[in-house]
Amino acid sequence: MTTTAADLAPEIARIFALQQARQWDLKASTAEQRKARLAKLKAAVEAHADDIIAAVLEDTRKPVGEIRVTEVLNIVGNIQRNIENLDAWMTPTEVTPSMNPADSAQIMYEARGVCLILGPWNFPLGLTLGPVAAAVAAGNCCMVKLTDLCPATARIAATIIAEAFDESEVAVFEGDVSVATALLDLPFSHIFFTGSTRVGKIVAAAAAKHLASVTLELGGKSPVIIDDGADIDKIAADLAGAKQFNGGQACICPDYVFVKESEQARLVEGFKANVAKNLYDDAGQIRKDSIAQIVNQANFDRVKTMFDDAVDQGATVAAGGVLDASDLTVHPTLLTGVTPQMKILQDEIFAPVLPVMTYENLDQVIDYIAARDKPLALYVYSPDEANVAKVLSRTSSGGVTVNGVFSHYLENNLPFGGVNHSGTGSYHGYFGFKAFSHERAVYRHI
Repeated sequence: MTTTAADLAPEIARIFALQQARQWDLKASTAEQRKARLAKLKAAVEAHADDIIAAVLEDTRKPVGEIRVTEVLNIVGNIQRNIENLDAWMTPTEVTPSMNPADSAQIMYEARGVCLILGPWNFPLGLTLGPVAAAVAAGNCCMVKLTDLCPATARIAATIIAEAFDESEVAVFEGDVSVATALLDLPFSHIFFTGSTRVGKIVAAAAAKHLASVTLELGGKSPVIIDDGADIDKIAADLAGAKQFNGGQACICPDYVFVKESEQARLVEGFKANVAKNLYDDAGQIRKDSIAQIVNQANFDRVKTMFDDAVDQGATVAAGGVLDASDLTVHPTLLTGVTPQMKILQDEIFAPVLPVMTYENLDQVIDYIAARDKPLALYVYSPDEANVAKVLSRTSSGGVTVNGVFSHYLENNLPFGGVNHSGTGSYHGYFGFKAFSHERAVYRHI
């Protein structure tokens, strides 16, 4: 039986009141006290590693190796980075007053208060507990809701949080989408949401009612630009691996590619060869443990509708093209001959399907990207630094990786986030601590 907001209304109100009262104690907590809380969270994750893998596997049927990396090791690493750096992050920044240098001034990093964290389905624990760790490091209380599409993961998350925290500090709520809607009605100090742009707009509107600050980690259509002289063999391997990872269901996954027509055939053959090596057995059958399924029937149908629309309008299936409805698996696929009016070039795909377009000059590519919503990621492969600089100066995106994929996300000393339709704010490492902190100006007359 699904839990609804009506079922949880008294409990939501009770815990919100507890956290509103508790927030001032956590705000005043020392680095050592916060590190102790983070250590308990880390220990709980490590203790339940096998339970986490089983739960995420039940909800998503991802390859176990991917689950271990993204939903266990990545979380543990994130928590440990917060522990190791918290003393430095909490240290106020000293500022020399410009009008009277004899006085003193500083920027203090104070907790925002009671925060709401809403997690996604594609990495249901990793992209929920990562923000939780940042919020705790910054001294906040948190109310947490995982997606209703991953109920087994939500249950283990609730167990982990209950072992690590008192409910007046961090609490998880399970249930359907009405629970998230009810939580959004509360006057939180900050809301952290990871998910689609469509839902991000709903979250932003709800936050605006209470003037709550927000961090919105969204998505969009992330382009890949292949310049003259780029290493096509490496690019083909990168793209095959990227579209295999989590079945293409990652917000930073390449969503369409620009390549010179003279290199398109080589890219296609390289992609096919790498997919065959990565995913298929000696009999040419896909290994069921090699790629995640599409998360549910609705999303599979959405992807198939885009794929069918492209083929019906003349796109060529250059690689792959198998969409297996029996187990919601989409084989890594390249489509060539695509055109902008096709749905596959209008909406984020979130599946291992990759449209390829050809171009004559770099200005055409830049104009195409600049005319559309700003993506979360942009990938440019080029041996020409002047062309890279040209792309960077005339486009905008949340982040960029040059001559590779995903690296700007994986580097925790860089901020990760979107811009406009692909998100608001950033996090990871120090930037996560800042996302959950208010930078308070303090001036002292001497």
